[in-house]
Amino acid sequence: MSNPHPTEQELLKTILEPLLEDFQYWFSRARTLLESEKISFLGDEEQADLLARVKQAQQQVNVAQMLFKATEGQAGIETATLVPWHQLVAQCWQVAMRWRSIKNGNYQASDSIDPEV
Repeated sequence: MSNPHPTEQELLKTILEPLLEDFQYWFSRARTLLESEKISFLGDEEQADLLARVKQAQQQVNVAQMLFKATEGQAGIETATLVPWHQLVAQCWQVAMRWRSIKNGNYQASDSIDPEV
């Protein structure tokens, strides 16, 4: 009789691998936006800082993906590492949504971003 519970390695492959791919996708989109557009509600230093953090996170995710592949899915990642990436993605989403809203003329004064997210 087969074991109905997935192994730790199967869970990592099922959950972590697509999660790392998602981080790469969203960081790539954020990087493209930050490199190609002047975000009017961010100062030059704020935009450069956000871009630098996105680039650093991309490099970290690259390393995590390489380690995951090199160990054939046996290396996990601490939650303490994932949380800042998630927060950065959320901040980038907020910037992108606000930028699109302004670009489309739908911005309201009550719209804001929380840089701590």
